[in-house]
Amino acid sequence: MYRYVNYIGERRPQVFHDRPNYYDILTEDECMYRFRLSKKCVVYLLNLLTGKLETATDRNMALTTMTQVLLTLRFYALGTMLISVADMFGVSISSASRTIKNVSYAIAGLSGSFLNIPVHNIVETKMKMFKIARFPLVFGAIDCTHVRIKPPGGESSETFRNRKGYFSLNVQALVNSDLKFMDVVARWPGSAHDSNIFRNSRLYARLESEEFNNMAILGDSGYALKPYMLTPIANPVGRTEMLYNESQIRTRNIIEWCFGIWKRSFPVLSLGIRLQLKTAQAIIIATAILHNICRDMKGELPGDDFQFLDQLHEAEDMTETENHFGENDEDSRTRDSLLNNYFAR
Repeated sequence: MYRYVNYIGERRPQVFHDRPNYYDILTEDECMYRFRLSKKCVVYLLNLLTGKLETATDRNMALTTMTQVLLTLRFYALGTMLISVADMFGVSISSASRTIKNVSYAIAGLSGSFLNIPVHNIVETKMKMFKIARFPLVFGAIDCTHVRIKPPGGESSETFRNRKGYFSLNVQALVNSDLKFMDVVARWPGSAHDSNIFRNSRLYARLESEEFNNMAILGDSGYALKPYMLTPIANPVGRTEMLYNESQIRTRNIIEWCFGIWKRSFPVLSLGIRLQLKTAQAIIIATAILHNICRDMKGELPGDDFQFLDQLHEAEDMTETENHFGENDEDSRTRDSLLNNYFAR
């Protein structure tokens, strides 16, 4: 007969290593290169998150708030395996994952302060848009972009596979002339069409209720023409319609430029977020807020040199399948008025 004997091995003692304080070690340029934010922006973000994250204690070498923030920023900047950032900060993979989740949720919780349409300054926003290519009445441009995620699993997993064949979230955004996000929707699967996302958004309801004093936004041909949604003319005829299209497209380019800077500044959005779906959604909102913070603080983002006319979204086809929506007189009244009373002159 065989006798099974349980051997209790010696427990490996815990060894605590001093974690480097990268904020003090790195120069301003090195901090920008590795964490995508300047030191001033990091301190500002740290103050915003005061009380929202677990603080360090004397037990078990808990992570300080600064370390938690820098670890998360490093993950956004790398967009790679968790082990890379875990090794850099001397923590376990599970601790790194938990930290990224907690910090992302905390930053996303600031959306009410940083992702909003400036209703009180809407006229100023409209004038800045006008200066781009002399297109009147509009205060923003809208479009969608795909953010790669890992297969979420479950019965609805295939709905997240987009027309390019990979799993993604189709993220809707509204931006202004300062290349800042005013509204972001990050809950729709990759197979959802842009126009369907828009029709089910809070922004759509606000525009329908004429909350913005009969002003409009710009969209591509994937959206239906409305008094508050001005799209390009499919087959322009004559100088007036060609002028309208040229001005509309040049002004609408700001959102393509914004997407390019955003994704280049935070490569995790381009390379793919290999975390749980809810965490991926939080990361999308969090990086949009960080993008706005840098624009507010005049911090140069690593993606600001992005040549959007030539290199925009190299990894994905930016042209959505055109939809030919039926247009009636009510839908086209704003565009017809612009053509007859403004572009015709």
